[in-house]
Amino acid sequence: MENYSYQTRGTCSRIISFGIEDGKLHDVQFFGGCPGNLLAIGKLIEGKDAKEVADLLRGNDCGGRGTSCADQLAIAIDQALEKDS
Repeated sequence: MENYSYQTRGTCSRIISFGIEDGKLHDVQFFGGCPGNLLAIGKLIEGKDAKEVADLLRGNDCGGRGTSCADQLAIAIDQALEKDS
């Protein structure tokens, strides 16, 4: 499994870490931010197709910031998938 770490921009969470194996997401963790909501996101997307998750979460906005922790995860996944291609 390839592991990734992404430093977020414009959100309460500071870092997102996750693994991708065979195109599936694993061990998604947010550091900082809203613990209950972010823990739930990690549980909901465990084992899901990384590209599908990124497509679903991309563009989600939090409080008019133009991004959110979920949107930042989509960006991180996109970058990770680009590296692997």
